[in-house]
Amino acid sequence: MHKYELKFISDKDLFFHVKETVEKYRFNIDLKKFNKNLIDPIKLTFDSKIYGKSLKETIELEIIRQMDKSNTNHIGYFHQNIFQYIDGEWEVPKQGFDLINKREKIYVEMKNKHNTMNSASSQKTYMKMQAMLLDDAENRCMLVEIISKKSQNIPWKVSLDGISRKHDFIRRVSIDKFYEIVTGEKEAFKSLCEVLPFVLDDVISTLEQETVHSTVFEELQKISPNLLKSLYLMSFSKYEGFNTFNI
Repeated sequence: MHKYELKFISDKDLFFHVKETVEKYRFNIDLKKFNKNLIDPIKLTFDSKIYGKSLKETIELEIIRQMDKSNTNHIGYFHQNIFQYIDGEWEVPKQGFDLINKREKIYVEMKNKHNTMNSASSQKTYMKMQAMLLDDAENRCMLVEIISKKSQNIPWKVSLDGISRKHDFIRRVSIDKFYEIVTGEKEAFKSLCEVLPFVLDDVISTLEQETVHSTVFEELQKISPNLLKSLYLMSFSKYEGFNTFNI
């Protein structure tokens, strides 16, 4: 195992946290999971024909898309939970804010990208933070963005009922500046990014090679040997006429 030598987190804790995140990627997908949000066979038909892909390739791409959506959430877990190892004062509550430091009275909402929230979501989050300031004037709130337009720690401006609002204790903070706040090191986030590939190599070397196991095709073929027919029957079996569906 490499020595990562970050001043703000031990090698052991960093390895363990990355391993936990990687293991969430180890995705077993069956037909029930594949169809959890109701697959649209008409879209898959269009995708297959327009992009010149076989139906099997199109389904595989849909599986990857679903996995990617889940994995985005797992990366959110990585960013959120690592601070428990960096500073014991930070905790991840079961509900409410993403991160809390009770001693410093700091409440954090963490977003992956600067454009993640629409206007309504921004207003709702800002008002939640305003409420924290009303509860206790010493409270501090932050919207921390992993991928921000620039390095920043500024008052967060939001339009509420057509009026621009900002407060010095409600901050919009890029992830590098948040790491600096937590660790006291200006380049802490950069240092983490530099060692992350080595940590991942070490973690992956301890795990079995296969990360994805799918039974989707086997289960679809039990419905019908014709994959496209299986997709339509899976989604529309209770619709009129589909008991005699032929394609």
